[in-house]
Amino acid sequence: MAITDLQSKDHRDLLDTIDQLRSQGFSRYVDLPEIIVCGDQSAGKSSVLEAISGMSFPTKDNLCTRFATELILRRNPITSIKISIMPGDDRFQEEKDFLSSWRPDVDLEGEGLEVVIEKAKAAMGLSTTKLFCNDILRVELSGPTQPHLTLVDLPGLFRAGNKEQSADNVELVRNMVTRYMNRPRSIILAVVSAKNEYVLQDVTVLAKQADPQGLRTMGLITKPDTLDSGSDSEKSWVQLALNKDVELSLGWHVLKNRSYEQRDFTLAQRDANEEEFFSTGIWMSIDRSSCAVKSLKSRLSSVLKQQILDQLPSLVADVEHGIEGCNAKLSRLGDARESPEQQLRYLTRVSQEFTSLMTSAIEGRYSDAFFGDTKGYLGYEKRLRAVVQNRLEGFAKEMRKSGQSLVITESDDEHAYGDRGISRSQYIGEVKDKMSLSRGCELPGLFNPAIVNELFVEQCQPWRDVVTNMAQDIIDSVHLTTRCIIQQAAADDVVDEILILLDAGIERCKANMDEKITELLQPQYGIHAITYNHQLTKNVQAAQRARNRTAIEKKIRETFGTRGFKDVDSKVNINPAQIMDLFLDEIEPDMGRFGCSIAVDYMQAYYDVALDRFIDDISVIAVEGCLIRRLPSLLTPSTVLELEPAEISHLVGENDETASRRTNLIKKLRTLQKGLQDIKRFQRHRDATAVLLQRTSQSPVSKSQALEETDPTPPPAAKDPETPDLQEQGWEVPMSQFHLSRQIFQNGGNDQQLDHLEYTST
Repeated sequence: MAITDLQSKDHRDLLDTIDQLRSQGFSRYVDLPEIIVCGDQSAGKSSVLEAISGMSFPTKDNLCTRFATELILRRNPITSIKISIMPGDDRFQEEKDFLSSWRPDVDLEGEGLEVVIEKAKAAMGLSTTKLFCNDILRVELSGPTQPHLTLVDLPGLFRAGNKEQSADNVELVRNMVTRYMNRPRSIILAVVSAKNEYVLQDVTVLAKQADPQGLRTMGLITKPDTLDSGSDSEKSWVQLALNKDVELSLGWHVLKNRSYEQRDFTLAQRDANEEEFFSTGIWMSIDRSSCAVKSLKSRLSSVLKQQILDQLPSLVADVEHGIEGCNAKLSRLGDARESPEQQLRYLTRVSQEFTSLMTSAIEGRYSDAFFGDTKGYLGYEKRLRAVVQNRLEGFAKEMRKSGQSLVITESDDEHAYGDRGISRSQYIGEVKDKMSLSRGCELPGLFNPAIVNELFVEQCQPWRDVVTNMAQDIIDSVHLTTRCIIQQAAADDVVDEILILLDAGIERCKANMDEKITELLQPQYGIHAITYNHQLTKNVQAAQRARNRTAIEKKIRETFGTRGFKDVDSKVNINPAQIMDLFLDEIEPDMGRFGCSIAVDYMQAYYDVALDRFIDDISVIAVEGCLIRRLPSLLTPSTVLELEPAEISHLVGENDETASRRTNLIKKLRTLQKGLQDIKRFQRHRDATAVLLQRTSQSPVSKSQALEETDPTPPPAAKDPETPDLQEQGWEVPMSQFHLSRQIFQNGGNDQQLDHLEYTST
């Protein structure tokens, strides 16, 4: 790539866009592509920056820069210098305002940056007690010989303290450098001195940790003239420079610094001396593009440009993701809640959303995004109707399975039910004993109706525990759904206070439900058995018929064998007298047991009828009527209007922390939105330029001919006072190309397209 291409307007716009984003604090939220200059103390970083910029940097790399320094270089016919400070995030607002407006009153031409850095340290409040800060010194240099380049200079790494820097600061500097290195879009310019062993320099270790594959690290070797000519050490450094020892995707570069004797050399003398050095000896084997400062400028410029272009898609994605996050957090915070009117509006909106979502939750309408999808149980707790339905269904199953104190079996398999199992024969014997204690005027074989109620009361004793556990589960689910809805509708800092209000309402509903459950349980324990359901007699007859069938079948099998039951065509000789005897044998001779058996049948039949009725009453009257249907009315707009202003303020009043968080989020959102616009604007212009250049390069006619064919009578272009005269400023741009760009501007009507196209010459 030619140097003229690197210095194109397109290139400058690209870097300016990124630098403008950085100056606006954009990098606080999204990592931006940048070249960071890092190395050990005395590695020659300052000399490298001085050679690149032409500006005198402090030559002692002993923590004079206790902060990051951005060096922004731009090619421009007019030389200009601008110094400023970008405050760190940890500063108070007053400090930020002061540092943002700070400008040094020094003569940079005569004094260089030493005085500027000392004044910047004073402005930042650095001293012997505060050695480092997160502020950034910005040095913007423009001139006809400057490249389009932006570098971030970091403090030099060191291992031991001295009178100017304590050992405690070793980790501070190391952490600062590591933080910059770990940014995935940073190009690491690792400066290593040939005076020291490569493997002993800390910057190589940190760079390897941050960039294990060496994809975004470029090595820069300084002080090659300190090596003994022809020595093994010199050869090993040459191998490193040739990218044969430690391979880096971006390769290596070699730079010769001015020696102490050459400290008064002008930049021209310095560059000439450097060219001479790399033109002799073993250093002649290094490609000219990988040595000397002249090629370093264009190389770094090209690397940074390519890094920015490569990272633009992911940068846009990160910014859009950041904008989504800001909008989500701001939505959670809601509008400002400082004045009573704002608080009333806010709580009213929360009540509306609560009522709407709770109504949908209890009616089973889950179309709102709040309820999620049905791919899993994630968000299941929000679907209150589904939770209640499933729990009540489980309640019904549990009542039928575990609602009886005793499980009465017709056979001797009562052991399958543990302590609850009892055979019918044994149970009838126990009932007979109870009936003997409560006999009335009934004849033998009959029973006192009160015994049915007494047996039923004993059987339904587990109901109270089963229904109590179910009710508590339902209440827990209601609390959980309510919390989810309020977390959706209200800001985090007011969720707990609003929940206290709602929990009190839920507890009132729970008290009503518990009272209704007690009311529904009372007839089961304190009133004689009552039902007019015809299912009672059907259940009794069905039970007796099934029991008689089983008994008769057993007798027939014992008398005639099993052959006749298995084969319908088989012939069995049956004596009618025998059949009659079988039926007569089934008559219970003990009239007391006979009456007990009937009483047990009625008790079991009544239990089934009462159980079904109780399950429905609990579900409909207690759970649904006393709790679920009342939930949407716990916080309605009308409820909010009935609250006192002091109560509303207590519920949703905004504290300083929330107000500050909203302010910071709004600032971040605006920064990201503005940055996204700038990035996309540059992308559109770049794409439009690429399309135009491709079309003109494929055309068989010249650009001037293409212009004439597009518009045979183009009007003369008026001189834009903001558009520089390129030829007057020394730029070699063919006028035909200038007119081509100008005509496109007039047809398209876009100022930025004019600037973009005007300087993209081939």
